[in-house]
Amino acid sequence: MEKFLIFIIKSIPTWFIFPVIPIINFIRKLNNKPPVPKEKFCNYNYKNDSNKLILLHGVSVGEILSLEKLIIKIKEYFPSYKLVITTGTNTGQELAKKKYSNYADFITYFPLDFYQNTKKFLEKINPKIILIAETEIWPNFCFCAKEKNIPLYLINARISDKSYPSYKKIKKLTKLILECFSGVFCQSEIDKNRFIELGAKKETTLVMRNLKFEIDKKTCDIDLKKGDSKLLIAASTHKGEEEIVLSTYKKLKEKISNLKLLLAPRHLTRSLEVEKLLQGGGFNYGMRTKNDDFLNKDIILLDTLGELSKTYQFCDVAFIGGSFNKTGGHNPLEAAIYSKPTVSGPCIKNFRDIYSILSQDNASFVVKNEKEFYIILEKLLSDDNFYSISKNNCEKCFSSQQGALEFLIENLKKNLN
Repeated sequence: MEKFLIFIIKSIPTWFIFPVIPIINFIRKLNNKPPVPKEKFCNYNYKNDSNKLILLHGVSVGEILSLEKLIIKIKEYFPSYKLVITTGTNTGQELAKKKYSNYADFITYFPLDFYQNTKKFLEKINPKIILIAETEIWPNFCFCAKEKNIPLYLINARISDKSYPSYKKIKKLTKLILECFSGVFCQSEIDKNRFIELGAKKETTLVMRNLKFEIDKKTCDIDLKKGDSKLLIAASTHKGEEEIVLSTYKKLKEKISNLKLLLAPRHLTRSLEVEKLLQGGGFNYGMRTKNDDFLNKDIILLDTLGELSKTYQFCDVAFIGGSFNKTGGHNPLEAAIYSKPTVSGPCIKNFRDIYSILSQDNASFVVKNEKEFYIILEKLLSDDNFYSISKNNCEKCFSSQQGALEFLIENLKKNLN
């Protein structure tokens, strides 16, 4: 039965996928989206002839960002090894090329999962070991890697509450796929137990904790002269979000007279647009590029590049932008690492797993609308006990999640040395 199921999986996509691709591309064109990248069919000239190459896969933005420190450490500890990075989405591909071109020998798309295509991919890349982030368990790719005796690891592995019941419905297939992995390294005990229940090998399914929490505090060379004032940072805001922030700030200011606001648009090209909002609202504001500070200003517009992550240590609370529109949110960990509670709007798809961990521990708060936004900010900024608990929760959350990077490097040493 198992052999027949594997045969069906290997066979069907080969004749099914090619007629479907033109239809998919036509639909994508109607929606002003680019066609399926040709690289997903392994249409490139790259060919690895060495036997020393590490393949690293992260499907999209969140996964690619989480791999940053691992990529740096791989090049540090294994300089003789080539590194190939793959992604599944266009946005993931753009980010990988932007961040890791100096580290990777080749960056491309993960192959579409039909057997001949994955076989062609692995023959071209010829990896010594494969590390796949989170829950990318494609059957043909896994079967092909096993046939070629390539060690295959699922790292930072997780299964959400939402997807777990779906995997259980196809447990026979999931078990066949998971048996191809040399190791499944999970974010938590819950994830570990779920993978084992779905068929992963018990002896090689381990808890590694969470790579996304492997970030460092930034050295600060900024003095905004905050003094005894309370500071709210509105970080990486997008069009439409500044109005929500400024309206909420104005109401908060009536209750908390010493409250200051650092407003940091995601894109500096919008600085003039945001300044006009400040002027129109009659706010007492200054500009970071003019070296204004909070001695005489209520609001500072952070119109400089590369300073935002340094300023979180000054704030009391941070609003993380891109969450009141369709952007998908930005990384709350850059503030949480300083034990600063974060608040976000409802659209957090890019970092949903991180928000899930932080929110569960009451270190971060996701609100549905502007009314809830005001309520939680007012509570954090005026209820000292509630605020202190949230700060402590940030610290506990970080300490419980770190250690993943060291775990993976030690495992690579065992495999590669």
